[in-house]
Amino acid sequence: MTAPRRLPAALALVSVVTLVVYLPVLTSLVRQWASDDNYSHGFIVAPFAVYLGWRRRHELAAQPLRPRGAGLAIVLASLALLVAGRLGAELFLTRVSLLGLMAGTVVFLLGMGHLRLLAFPLAFLLLMIPLPAVVFNQIAFPLQLLASSAGQSVLDAASIPVLREGNILILPTITLQVVEACSGIRSLVSLLTLAIIIGALTEQRLWARLLLAALAFPVAIAANAARVAGTGLMAAWIGPQAAQGFLHEFSGWVVFVAAFAMLLATRRAFPKPQVRTA
Repeated sequence: MTAPRRLPAALALVSVVTLVVYLPVLTSLVRQWASDDNYSHGFIVAPFAVYLGWRRRHELAAQPLRPRGAGLAIVLASLALLVAGRLGAELFLTRVSLLGLMAGTVVFLLGMGHLRLLAFPLAFLLLMIPLPAVVFNQIAFPLQLLASSAGQSVLDAASIPVLREGNILILPTITLQVVEACSGIRSLVSLLTLAIIIGALTEQRLWARLLLAALAFPVAIAANAARVAGTGLMAAWIGPQAAQGFLHEFSGWVVFVAAFAMLLATRRAFPKPQVRTA
């Protein structure tokens, strides 16, 4: 068989072998998406990355095949990373190694041109991989302090007595603790994912895509700070029950929808692309 005819068979073989080798990694990843609300967006990331690759199918088909031996080195390095992750019980390494394996396979079988076309879908897959706990905590705790500080400022402005100790707000009727789940990192990652998706679907300009993704950070942080402040106000004006149970959970959804709407409004404010006339 000629090289183009052997290619589908080679891709099918590599896919089957990859599935067999990485099946424990993939199943643990899906289980974490289902059980950890911080990463439930993984169910969206993987299918959308496939869609992004499918959108470039015509460009990929037109790209000449130029297999590179360097791809094999990337594959071997990724497999070494997989082994190191398993020996060290580090899930992040085993999961990231899958992306390296995919990139190396593309280079080895197809060439660097194909990898350039698939670079964005592959990079987007990073969002589906949970961060190591030490990194996650280094991000979450400052966000907890920021949200609690903003909450204190709003309560002070409303003349409500409040004492802040770290991420704890002490009110006359209730003590509020801005725990990890209230740090805003969950909404931040989800909003960032949606911002990238919206940019990929609606924008051809790179600067607009990057700006939209960057805006997800201040919007998510401001929205979470508003939620913490609102929780404190409701607890002071209505009662402790307003900061617990259904009302507290529902407020999270309301704030996230408001943050998403703000992001969409910001996107609509971008200058229109210049239309060139002959």
